[in-house]
Amino acid sequence: MDDLELGLPVAVPSTALFTDQYELTMLQAALRAGTAHRRTVFEVFTRRLPEGRRYGVLAGTGRVLDAVENFRFDPPLLDYLREARVVDEPTLRWLADYRFTGTVRGYPEGEVYFPGSPVLQVSGTFAECVLLETVILSILNHDSAIAAAASRMDVAAVGRPLIEMGARRTHELAAVAASRAAYVGGFSSTSDLAAGFRYGIPTVGTSAHAFTLLHDTERDAFVAQVDALGTGTTLLVDTYDVTEAVRTAVEVAGPGLGAVRIDSGDLLLVAHRVRRQLDELGARDTRIVVTSDLDEYAIASLAAAPVDAYGVGTRLVTGSGHPTCSMVYKMVARATGDGPDAPLEPVAKKSTGGKLSIGGVKWAARRPDADGIAEAEVIGTGEVPPELSGQLLSVDLMREGRAVARERLDAARDRHRAARDLLPLSATQLSQGEPVLRTEYI
Repeated sequence: MDDLELGLPVAVPSTALFTDQYELTMLQAALRAGTAHRRTVFEVFTRRLPEGRRYGVLAGTGRVLDAVENFRFDPPLLDYLREARVVDEPTLRWLADYRFTGTVRGYPEGEVYFPGSPVLQVSGTFAECVLLETVILSILNHDSAIAAAASRMDVAAVGRPLIEMGARRTHELAAVAASRAAYVGGFSSTSDLAAGFRYGIPTVGTSAHAFTLLHDTERDAFVAQVDALGTGTTLLVDTYDVTEAVRTAVEVAGPGLGAVRIDSGDLLLVAHRVRRQLDELGARDTRIVVTSDLDEYAIASLAAAPVDAYGVGTRLVTGSGHPTCSMVYKMVARATGDGPDAPLEPVAKKSTGGKLSIGGVKWAARRPDADGIAEAEVIGTGEVPPELSGQLLSVDLMREGRAVARERLDAARDRHRAARDLLPLSATQLSQGEPVLRTEYI
């Protein structure tokens, strides 16, 4: 299934310079040493979850597939590298023909993960794999951080819709990726039209305080909005006096008014007052949407309030205090020789200070208990025990450099919710704690 079939209307530009210079200088040295074409396997994992988090959420996998397929050194990029003297001419000639021809396996997007989980495995020659480190990590670290925050907010919302509205709080391109990741984590819509255009995420939005301030009276603003957008619109009622605004809103739109939005004040108290007032005015079906610097804790504190939907911005697109997952990309195996049939041997960095890694190409399985609830993340490098053969987590994502696992974003969103539902109940606690599953190495 290609991009057009998936409804992705924007071509991805070359991602080749979304990298660090030392990837190219390592390439140059390896080409000169004759080791560049040795087969290798790199794995992406995190040594720990962000402090207090009980599970991670893998997001960005689909974007990684796009990035790898579009990792091309076009003539202008080669000219830049030549003028900047980043690498020598033999290396530039090699880069001109660069195409990733290897294999990528990993957890499917939306799956949960834990410390040590091999969420992505990249296999191929050293030369073609090493160049992908930075772009892969930049995508997965950002998107997974946003998805994890979104998932926690989705838990706190207890089924109420969540609107992503953080575009103005982050880089304009990061905003689109954040909308996508938030959708995977459980959000139902976005205010960002670029995200809607690119990924088909439902978009929402009506008016800001500036629209009310533009008009001579609040009533004039409401009349203009209802006239343009219909009675099902959402009217912002906290520009001046909330009580008066709600009364005016119902007078203008009638009891069929779609929703009112509250963006300031004591949201718990104001929501109760607005709900009571709407009911008294006969607008019993008018929904209440709240915004204003929400995070998962603020959302949870409103669980008893008559709130129908939440709009979240800053805290979401910054990972709710954890803007990265600290994922790393480490070589775990290399061929013992240059031939295509040379066997792979485990390799690992040995270091103090918590930066140890485990060599060997790994498999991962999630062992369930008698009730089907996950009880451990099991990781190994040898034969898979028969009892775990049906619980393996990784799937093929790319073969011979071609994506084989593209899917609609809703599939990743549904997968995440299903995976989260199979975790122990304590996974949904917002209080800080240890990872809800232990990692077992065998």
